[in-house]
Amino acid sequence: MDRTLELIKFAKEGDQDAKEQIVTSNLGLVWAVARRFLGRGHDLEDLYQIGCIGLMKCIDKFDLSYDVKFSTYAVPMISGEIKRFLRDDGIVKVSRTLKETAYKVKKMREEIVNRTGVEPKLEEISSLLQIDMEEIVASLEANVEVESIHKTIYENDGNAIYLIDKIVSEEDEKEEVINHMLIEELMRDLNDEERQLIQMRYYENKTQTEIANVIGVSQVQVSRMEKRILLKMRQQI
Repeated sequence: MDRTLELIKFAKEGDQDAKEQIVTSNLGLVWAVARRFLGRGHDLEDLYQIGCIGLMKCIDKFDLSYDVKFSTYAVPMISGEIKRFLRDDGIVKVSRTLKETAYKVKKMREEIVNRTGVEPKLEEISSLLQIDMEEIVASLEANVEVESIHKTIYENDGNAIYLIDKIVSEEDEKEEVINHMLIEELMRDLNDEERQLIQMRYYENKTQTEIANVIGVSQVQVSRMEKRILLKMRQQI
């Protein structure tokens, strides 16, 4: 039995040390998935912690009879846990400290402008408040009013592009990266011939006829092989 599967078996029997070993060996995977969700109003550390919760759920729910590697099973599970957290958490929340800092900066700016008629530099506000410029910038960015997802960000010839279009595009890119990780893992379980066919068909965009000429079989055989391989990969997911 694979070492990871053996540890999962022990973990399901209540062995906490085995569970910790599985978690430790998969922390890199959690970090990789968590990074894909940056820019949603939460620190990477927060996303990582949620991802770890997803990883532990994977250990509890993983069926040893599955014909799939644990890491392959874990990627969509970790991703789903983070997505649920982001969905349920609602509008981005700003910490009290950042709110207080932003308020102090705003009041100091107004005071300087009223007194001198000149817009103060960041360095001046930082010096007067004895607050690092990095903290000031962070507080101002965190307290920017949330934009409507239907705000027009570009318009040309009557065709508007809305903020939601950009968000969906970025979401698709992140989802594509995670899917790519999953596919790479699945391809490791294919034999050389199967891996070569998938490589040529989906990475090199070759037609079934072109592939048939390369590997020396008919186009019909390539079509059957492709269907069989895709079914095999789908069943592993």
